[in-house]
Amino acid sequence: MTKDSTPTQLNIAIVAPSMGILGGQAVQASRLLRSWRDDPDVRAWLVPINPVPPGPFKPAVRVKYLRTVATQMTYWPLLLKELRKADIVHVFSASYFSFVLAPLPAVLVAKLLGKPVVMNYRSGEAPDHLKRSAIARATLRHVEQNAVPSRFLHDVFGRFGIRSEIIPNIVDVERFRFRARESLDPRILSTRNFETLYNLPCTLRAFRLVQDRYPEATLTLVGAGSQDPWLRKLAAELRLEHVTFAGRVPPDEIWRYYAEADIYLQTPNIDNMPTSVLEAYASGCAVVATEAGGVPAILTHDVHGLLVPCNDHRAAADAIVRLVEEPGLARRVAAAALETCARYQWSSVRAQWVALYRRLVRPRAAAAATPA
Repeated sequence: MTKDSTPTQLNIAIVAPSMGILGGQAVQASRLLRSWRDDPDVRAWLVPINPVPPGPFKPAVRVKYLRTVATQMTYWPLLLKELRKADIVHVFSASYFSFVLAPLPAVLVAKLLGKPVVMNYRSGEAPDHLKRSAIARATLRHVEQNAVPSRFLHDVFGRFGIRSEIIPNIVDVERFRFRARESLDPRILSTRNFETLYNLPCTLRAFRLVQDRYPEATLTLVGAGSQDPWLRKLAAELRLEHVTFAGRVPPDEIWRYYAEADIYLQTPNIDNMPTSVLEAYASGCAVVATEAGGVPAILTHDVHGLLVPCNDHRAAADAIVRLVEEPGLARRVAAAALETCARYQWSSVRAQWVALYRRLVRPRAAAAATPA
């Protein structure tokens, strides 16, 4: 601590999924932790919500309900051990039952230890979740600060009388290097997990119409999930060709798929601020997306890409055809999308996190210990 009582470095416990749960939260938490390395103001470490149970309990993770019990038995003691070292507890949060299993215990333990909490809520299902859950509303009202990545969530929180500030997601523009496409081929990419809310059937049906027009069109699906067998069956029923089910791809490798594609397509029914759209922007892919949740907050129709109604595969196909047949439009929206990436780079986002953390910690409360 310096003579003027300004804390030299804040200890931040980031409670979030590890990359064992591959998804948007895990990717953003990983990027945040990587960005804090060797930072003079912040020392951050991960407290995983999905810790591996000790020796004799490891086999339980292979059984659905036993996995939850074993994980919780490991998670609560881990919180007690790790949060006591922190000046601030930064909790990543999803919705519904996962809120009860992961963020809520972290908040309860942090309160027990007298640690301020930043709740980093990230779910596009917030309108329904907050309407249904009095526990979630009460928890979010009583943490020291809520941070959300989009105007969409900020407005949803406001409707329930919950304070929040917007700190956007991070996109690594160095890794997702921009490539200008003078003209577009119908090489289409999707990187959403195979779950109901992302509506991959709409993507496949849109591609059927695109392939009717361009027989050599390709579609690459990066992701996995509970709908995987059904989606493969649907692709066969639609008699699609040139479709690649790439499975899960490590975040450090996914840039290659954007580099090889010309058009990024996503058709969710529910969404917040998808990092995948920002990655497409940084890579130079023209984007077609449904106007779900917070997507219109980062994608203005006919400016940064093309928006279509939810669950409208014909409109999605028409938008793809338009981009292929109007290369001037495709170049214009890709260039405008790249410009918006500046606000999502670490150089911009870092200052917002540091300012928030500093507001929550009194100078004398900064801990000197380095996390083990």
